[in-house]
Amino acid sequence: MGWSGARDRDSADLPSKPPDPLMRHASNPPHLITLVLLTALSVLTLNMFLPSLAHMGQDFEVDYGLINLAIAGYLGVSAILQLIIGPLSDRFGRRPVLLIAMAIFLVASIGCVLAGSIWVFLGFRLLQAAVVAGPISSSASIRDQYPPNEAASKLGYVAMAMALAPMLGPMLGGALDMLFGWRAGFVLYSILGAVMLALLWVDFGETNTERSVTFKAQWQQYPHLFRSRRFWGYALCASFSIGGFYAFITGAPLVAAAWFDLSPALLGLGIGIITGGFMVGNFVTGRIAARTRLTTMILLGRIIASTGPAIGLILFLTGAGSVWVFFGSAVLVGFGNGLTNANAVAGLMSVRPRLAASAAGLSGALTVALGAVLTTVTGIVVSAENAPFAVLGLMSGSSFLGLLAVLYVRWVDLREPLPDT
Repeated sequence: MGWSGARDRDSADLPSKPPDPLMRHASNPPHLITLVLLTALSVLTLNMFLPSLAHMGQDFEVDYGLINLAIAGYLGVSAILQLIIGPLSDRFGRRPVLLIAMAIFLVASIGCVLAGSIWVFLGFRLLQAAVVAGPISSSASIRDQYPPNEAASKLGYVAMAMALAPMLGPMLGGALDMLFGWRAGFVLYSILGAVMLALLWVDFGETNTERSVTFKAQWQQYPHLFRSRRFWGYALCASFSIGGFYAFITGAPLVAAAWFDLSPALLGLGIGIITGGFMVGNFVTGRIAARTRLTTMILLGRIIASTGPAIGLILFLTGAGSVWVFFGSAVLVGFGNGLTNANAVAGLMSVRPRLAASAAGLSGALTVALGAVLTTVTGIVVSAENAPFAVLGLMSGSSFLGLLAVLYVRWVDLREPLPDT
């Protein structure tokens, strides 16, 4: 399969900046384990301290709504930063932008540890969102080094390994809180930030060898990305795929309490199941994506993710629903997402390879925004009486919209064939 096949039909050459030996370090591209750890740290930063929210509110003597800004505000800032970090990485290179972002994360983590008031804490907490440079740079550096199908395979392995973070993070954070208090979690963030900064210094060589000369030259290429129907098809597919997950984690606690009387421990296990399905799906992606057409993998994933909750909804409507049916449907969504996301991300970054990080950042911001919308809608729609029906319906609907998005990409491919996508 040819590398050139990854470019959109409307691609134009972007003026390249001469190699900079101080920034490129091209002889030392990052190892896959470095990219896994970098991406996992971003996930841990979001969820590891969640069990400590109540204690943090008590310590700062504020209500839960205010301390909750540590989550909502963080997500909002991370969405905005993804729109900024991506273009900076395409312009100046993956390595310098990532090193600066990780240094900001380290300082912000220390600031959270030392914060004496809620506003100082929230200020540093929002700065921690700089860690979002990790997944953007990881994805872009993989795309820099490999053609689309191989990139999807590598991204699948990265996603499979880092999927452990959302399962283990809250447990680790809860244990640290019980033993040492809530600040211990941010001490660990500081330690991990320092270790990651050192690791990146020695093991994250520059992979972006075609940086633009100026921002103006780079900006002139954005309309080609924004006008690409293929990019928006892939991006919407990825966003709606994750949207089903947001609907599940928002509505599952009410389903568990109102319909099945599950303990918090069993609920945590049930929520972790969808991540287990995601890991298996990414493992399959890692094994076969390099030999399989991107949209074929995505199409299979979307069919599985749409069918699982649809069958679960039918069973509940006919009176045959159960806890196994509900969480089994979630497993199929997770597995389908594992087949989808790495391939969709590889596809959207391949539309304009020289704007790979910009594409990843824009897609990431779109995913966060759509996740916020679906989380809000789920909270409004779901009630104790309709919980499993509403949650399964939202999961199936979001997954189906992702299916329509990849079918749109297939339609574009028929009109403008690209062998690698």
